[in-house]
Amino acid sequence: MMRSLSISVDKCTGCRQCEMACSYEHEGVFNPARSRIKVFAFESEGRFVPYTCTQCDDAWCRNACPTGAIGINTATGAKEVDDGLCVGCKVCTIACPFGTINYNPATGKVIKCDLCGGDPACARACPTQAITYVDADATGYERMRAWAGRTDNATAAQV
Repeated sequence: MMRSLSISVDKCTGCRQCEMACSYEHEGVFNPARSRIKVFAFESEGRFVPYTCTQCDDAWCRNACPTGAIGINTATGAKEVDDGLCVGCKVCTIACPFGTINYNPATGKVIKCDLCGGDPACARACPTQAITYVDADATGYERMRAWAGRTDNATAAQV
């Protein structure tokens, strides 16, 4: 059974504990700028939205990588960057339609969510359970894709 992160934006308080846990887990420092998960703040609405890699089945980042540096962890399904193969060209950052791959100038490599090997630090740290690690079938990813498909068709019909 594959698992994935599920984000409930209505539960997010904007505490950014997920960013701190992620940066500490991967970089050994509490620095949100070095986190693989980000929290968007919609100040005027009082809403906060955590976002990170959705681990797409047909990952555009992986397909675009000229060196084959993005592989699939067979245990978690996460698309992971192999630092030994990554040349820091940033093509994957351009290919990702969600903007969830970032360049780390300190290493000259890209960074993205790797699901922490199957025990995501962001989910463990979230005090409101706005981020949980659940059965992938329960995340609604397929419903999201279906809705996007309908929206694209409606938009195309209007053009």
